[in-house]
Amino acid sequence: MPNKMTEKEIDAALSGLPGWSVQEGSLVRRFPFHSYMDGIRFVEMVAVAAEARDHHPDLLVRYSDVTVFLRTHSADGLTARDVDSAKDISRIATQFACT
Repeated sequence: MPNKMTEKEIDAALSGLPGWSVQEGSLVRRFPFHSYMDGIRFVEMVAVAAEARDHHPDLLVRYSDVTVFLRTHSADGLTARDVDSAKDISRIATQFACT
């Protein structure tokens, strides 16, 4: 099981994750897209990356906005796996013209 991060570790990680925040114990970021289909393509790419990493985010799709929630449930908090996934997801988003 991955180790749960301390508040200090979380704060340090957030400094390298622009746009991400911690809400109710999860790393969260909203990604606005120009169209519904751009958001869906993003979700598909995130799903493929998540499956490869075996670490799956919660995704909320609201028309052209996708909100990503990351948390390691087995550790009951945030771990390095969440930070690494957030970095991957941010890289994926750069392939789209987010608004």
